[in-house]
Amino acid sequence: MTTGTKLPLGRVVRGSGPGLLLAHGAGGGVDANFGPILDGLAERRTVVGPDYPGTGRTPRAAGPLSLDGLADDLVAAAVEEGLETFAVAGYSLGAAVAVRAATRHPDRVTALVLTAGFARPNPRMLLAVRLWRELLEAGDRERLAAFLALMATGAPALDRLSQEALDAAVADTAASIPPGTAQHVDLAAEVDVRDDLAAIRVPTLVVCTRHDALVTPFLQRQLAEATPGAELVELEAGHLPFAERPAEWLAAIREFLDRGQENAARRTRRW
Repeated sequence: MTTGTKLPLGRVVRGSGPGLLLAHGAGGGVDANFGPILDGLAERRTVVGPDYPGTGRTPRAAGPLSLDGLADDLVAAAVEEGLETFAVAGYSLGAAVAVRAATRHPDRVTALVLTAGFARPNPRMLLAVRLWRELLEAGDRERLAAFLALMATGAPALDRLSQEALDAAVADTAASIPPGTAQHVDLAAEVDVRDDLAAIRVPTLVVCTRHDALVTPFLQRQLAEATPGAELVELEAGHLPFAERPAEWLAAIREFLDRGQENAARRTRRW
């Protein structure tokens, strides 16, 4: 099953060095979800960031998306850009995409960074996802944006916002909902990578967003516990680390990937 489009995924390509493939979240995009840290990631790596169908640079798919198809299409985008092997950094829904990419393409994926991710939505998360979908179907972009502000922004960050800043954030969200969001949200409701996790054999970092009300820390810690050898770090952020804690998020990713690269170099020198 494909993602529903024969077109290659539009993408951002930056930097040089070891490969890093980005997998963004539902209703997001590479620029929206990784934009604040993209330059920092590209300082040391060749970063390939595809947009899912219906967001950013990629047209909307004609039919529903599948996790297998999306994972395959992201890997194909990296290969098309000349990367033979690469780490994958997945955010939110993109964490499941990254895990599936690792199990379907073990010869290419060298490491995983999973931020605000989940192996399978529990009933609480499914309730939030269904409300998200219903508001989309109703076409009520303002109420949807308000709902997402409450669910996605960490309470400490939200509490500090003035009325003017909150109103502006809600308005910006309402005006920037990608056309493919419904397909992304439908896929998020169906995700189940629990069986994949036991097969992961590459270094894995799970970045837990401690004030996340959409993908709760409970789900993120479950993801870490089910992934063999996974490291866990926690950020004082809600579901939007790129908005609330971009410097800390970038530092965690870079430290993990740099350490893995150094360890690989040491093993090579021994031989």
